Amino acid sequence: MSGGAFSSASVSAATAAVPASSPAPPSPSRRRFLSPIHLQSLATVTILAITGMVPTSDLAFAILSIPYTYFLAAIPFPSLTSGPVPSVFGDRNPILAKYVFAAAIIGIFLPIAYILEGIFNGDRESVNSAAPHLFLLSFQVFMEGVTFWRGFSIPVRAFIPLAFNSRRLFSIADWLRSELGKEGLGFRLIAGKVLAMVNLALWSFNLFGFLLPVYLPKALKSSRSGCSVSLRNIACQNEQFN
Repeated sequence: MSGGAFSSASVSAATAAVPASSPAPPSPSRRRFLSPIHLQSLATVTILAITGMVPTSDLAFAILSIPYTYFLAAIPFPSLTSGPVPSVFGDRNPILAKYVFAAAIIGIFLPIAYILEGIFNGDRESVNSAAPHLFLLSFQVFMEGVTFWRGFSIPVRAFIPLAFNSRRLFSIADWLRSELGKEGLGFRLIAGKVLAMVNLALWSFNLFGFLLPVYLPKALKSSRSGCSVSLRNIACQNEQFN
């Protein structure tokens, strides 16, 4: 999803429940700790990794994304302000929240149910085919939480969904290829094919219909606006000092 989309949706729901007379809630762009949803995603990643359901290539991709994200945040795209980085789409966006909720059901909860049923039924092939997508998406949610928690700049936050969504399309294509290679008309066989097809359609649209043409330009525009404000503030401070 969009940079911090899963985290943004949960934070927006929380801030909407805060009365107007209450103190302002912490910014969704910077938290003291990771939220429960990000910790749950980390737990899912850990379980899938230690049970041997994830290919070495996907494990390497996920692990290497951590130092590379910090490299981007330290050198090419450092945050120019010590304050909170605003959300690209604002803190309260009901349309985006519904989109994120639907994507979470299709991309996380249904694959979890499919994998659990496969484990109980001894369908190791289906489990191994569906697990890489769930692993990468859960790791994406975790990393989005890290970028918000650390207050990284918007370009760094945009890198996470773009990189992981692109990578996951290959995993979903492999999953679908595996499902289409099975013969039969049982409920699980049909459910596996439909779930893989729907995920491929959803995340292809998310990358080519939302992230690249909508989210990325808006993120870059927000980043340029933030840089301009930060540079003006620095100039004003220098003038006052002089």
